[in-house]
Amino acid sequence: MDINRYNEWVVKAKEDNDLILELSQIKNNEKEIKERFYRDLEFGTGGLRGIIGAGTNRMNIYTLGKATQGYSNYLKKNFKNPSVAIAYDSRIKSELFAQTAAAVFGENGITVYIYNELMPTPALSFAIRYLKCNGGIVITASHNPGEYNGYKVYNADGCQITLEAAESIQAEINAVNVFNDVKKMKFHKGLSEGRIAYIGDEIVNQYLAAVSKEALQPHQIDKNVSIVYTPLNGAGRRCVTACLKQNGFENIIIPKEQENPEGTFPTCPYPNPEIREALEVGLKKAAEVNSDILLATDPDCDRVGVAIKMPLGFELISGNQMGILLFDYICKIKKATGTLPNKPIAITTIVSTKMADKVAKDYGVELRRVLTGFKYIGEQIGLLEEKDEVTRYIFGFEESYGYLSGAFVRDKDGVNASLLICEMFAYYKSLGKSLIDVINELYQKHGVFTEELQSVTFEGATGFEKMCAIMKQLREHIPKEMNGHLVDSVCDYKVSKQYFADGETAALSLPKSNVLEFNLEGDITAIVRPSGTEPKLKVYYSVKSKTKEEGKAIIDSFINYFNKIIGA
Repeated sequence: MDINRYNEWVVKAKEDNDLILELSQIKNNEKEIKERFYRDLEFGTGGLRGIIGAGTNRMNIYTLGKATQGYSNYLKKNFKNPSVAIAYDSRIKSELFAQTAAAVFGENGITVYIYNELMPTPALSFAIRYLKCNGGIVITASHNPGEYNGYKVYNADGCQITLEAAESIQAEINAVNVFNDVKKMKFHKGLSEGRIAYIGDEIVNQYLAAVSKEALQPHQIDKNVSIVYTPLNGAGRRCVTACLKQNGFENIIIPKEQENPEGTFPTCPYPNPEIREALEVGLKKAAEVNSDILLATDPDCDRVGVAIKMPLGFELISGNQMGILLFDYICKIKKATGTLPNKPIAITTIVSTKMADKVAKDYGVELRRVLTGFKYIGEQIGLLEEKDEVTRYIFGFEESYGYLSGAFVRDKDGVNASLLICEMFAYYKSLGKSLIDVINELYQKHGVFTEELQSVTFEGATGFEKMCAIMKQLREHIPKEMNGHLVDSVCDYKVSKQYFADGETAALSLPKSNVLEFNLEGDITAIVRPSGTEPKLKVYYSVKSKTKEEGKAIIDSFINYFNKIIGA
């Protein structure tokens, strides 16, 4: 089957010279052919994501064209005169993929609005809502290494598609032949004709104005803080710097090595602001210019990493810590200024810090927890909007460095977060406090919470099978104790049930998902799930303890325990 598919591609895939060369290079190499053709690139609730290259299990103009044709068929069945918006980031072939998608939509009679330069993912969500489109896509692989690219799909509300929509679109994609059924008009950059039009500065400025409205503007603060900002060679430079400057933060320095778009990410092979290695260039520049704060956005600028200057050097702030800092800051300032709404609501995910519950209780905020993925936070905002209660929403965050304080978009927003973080930093600096001081004060008030993410990579077909086997083993043989700690309960989100140690069960209200949550004695939680965007198994640990050192020691012992289980 793999060789038949390969042979068909050799004959028919003639539009991209890179693909022609790659197909030639793997001739007679059964292993390499299998890796590229053993399955179709999976279309999930986040769309497509995979390694750029030739084959059905790779991102290329053909797999993207097939997906876009299926999405076009779905739109035409569900909407009269449908329209879509398109954005793209700095990754390899992103612009080509965006133009290919536009050409397919256009030939299918769908009106297309496409940005004429790379833009943050949240700007795509904004454009969909502003232009009243029926959907949209952004070409990005978020924080994955440079060999990846992808295709996120959005609903008319500017939120990533739901599971139901994804299944319907997948059914349409399955019916499309990758070579024979894809309709495509001629389109390239600079050509705007028929149903394809460019999104200009007016909408970009409207987006920046919407972000600026989220500034809380507490009492007099000195905004002349020294900021080093790196877009990690991605899409954030224009919008982040423009928004900060419009709101009084003028002292911004960008490291030259990471200022301009570059899809290979030469100084940052894994452009993920969650990890220190991705911030090394920014940290070096921040130390060189004696900056107060370092900001780093990922390639599609929906997430932000932060480091703060301290007496002994720069200290990184985790996604959970920043989520708590922003949550507490927003509540504090809104309460002080009388702008905290009645019955306020904040939203986070099941894998984010349990400390959020303490902060919510402190300010009388209803905290809702959803499955992993910001689309579920966006979905909750949409439900509030349907009830004309969207003003109750004050903040949403996830542990993977995603934040949003307004309802103007329905995805995490690195531009919005950058502005709030700088304002919060300047506010506390005016009080003689660092953000590290503030998080330590919150630990004293609510208890010390320590979190860590363990990720184990499973590459290729055999890796995928092993990952599935591990989840099956954990699900079918639920342990009574783990690493010397009794298991109080297990939440299996795949069957929507919670199993208690005494044999009782309870129903779970969240949508079904391949996630297992182990709640252990001693305020310890371990949540296991396969990544929806990378070939990785992820384990999220959360511990409440007396000290950070104690919490870290407990988590380290659990990482060793799980390494034995999964054979890492």
